[in-house]
Amino acid sequence: MLASIAAFFKRIGSAVRRGLGLIVVGILWPFLAAHGWYRQRNFTIKVPIAIFLALLGVLYIYFIWQTQVWSGFDANYPDVYKFADRKVGAGQDLPPGTDAQAASAPKKCQTSAIVDVTADLTDFNVNQNAWISSMLLYKLGFFGLDWNDTPFLDNKAAFQRGVNQAVRRTSVELVDTLGRVRGTSGINGDLQSARGNFQFDESSWYFGLRPFGPKTPTPSYYRAAITSLRKFNTDLGNCNAVFDSRADNLMQFIDRVANDLGSTSDILAERSENHNYGWFDMRADDRFWFAYGQLYGYYGILSAVGSDFQQVIAERNLGTLWASTMKQFQSALRIQPFMISNGREDGWIMPSHLATMGFYILRVRSNLVEIRSVLSGR
Repeated sequence: MLASIAAFFKRIGSAVRRGLGLIVVGILWPFLAAHGWYRQRNFTIKVPIAIFLALLGVLYIYFIWQTQVWSGFDANYPDVYKFADRKVGAGQDLPPGTDAQAASAPKKCQTSAIVDVTADLTDFNVNQNAWISSMLLYKLGFFGLDWNDTPFLDNKAAFQRGVNQAVRRTSVELVDTLGRVRGTSGINGDLQSARGNFQFDESSWYFGLRPFGPKTPTPSYYRAAITSLRKFNTDLGNCNAVFDSRADNLMQFIDRVANDLGSTSDILAERSENHNYGWFDMRADDRFWFAYGQLYGYYGILSAVGSDFQQVIAERNLGTLWASTMKQFQSALRIQPFMISNGREDGWIMPSHLATMGFYILRVRSNLVEIRSVLSGR
């Protein structure tokens, strides 16, 4: 009896070993065949191929390094700006100095914290880090398979696109409402230029097929947007531009951000409910990190909103609710799992990180909806 059981398990082990062996052979066979073909070629063919493979290896080392090293990442980055030290809202006159020379100096206005953070977030995306989505090896994928359909090397790209989503939304509001008086004055040219550049395709490289020919890569457009934002703030600081910090503009901005987060929450919910394969859901990681990047961007931007609209927040007694919203952002950004799992919500082996992130997004959105209700007088 024991002998038959032992023989049964030996047969299973043998079958598993044969299966694994076939898998390994299937993976290595193309490389072994290519190596055999290469050995039979002459010197004039071997040298160009060796140079190409060496160049490809260097590119992959650089690509892997850029996807794994997140330069400048700090979940508490809004603290660096010290928004509490700003005593007046964006666009308002700064008090003159006390000495005679300062009193005779040209009038100065408060710059926009929102514009500062939006420009710095873009600088973080394309200058402090490489913009992953438009890198050639990212576009080529893993042997033709989209990196988003693999469990590796796509998290940073998803995070950057999430941050960029917050930046894009903010640039639209700056042009349509915040950078003009009651929406009736002329559109600021710098803000308009920044918005146009932010709307550019996120995955453009130096060459493309649709249309065929050379292209300007995505980071160049985003760097141009940074320059436009900086110029607007310089003009605003010299009182040559407008920032309309009215309560209805704040209400509209908060409403747009809440809707944006609501869309992301729906995406997470759909993935969590219909594709809960635990660690084997290959799209869970990029969904998670896109949402994380979006929260990361909006945390800084809304911290800046609290400074630019400080008078409105004080008049409507929103200080406590606003501080609570910022704490909700901080709680969400503390979730940084090593490996993303999309398990069942009632599972006990594989966690459900998408459901957890969706829960925190809804908490933030709930606070934003409450802020909007207070602003609208409901």
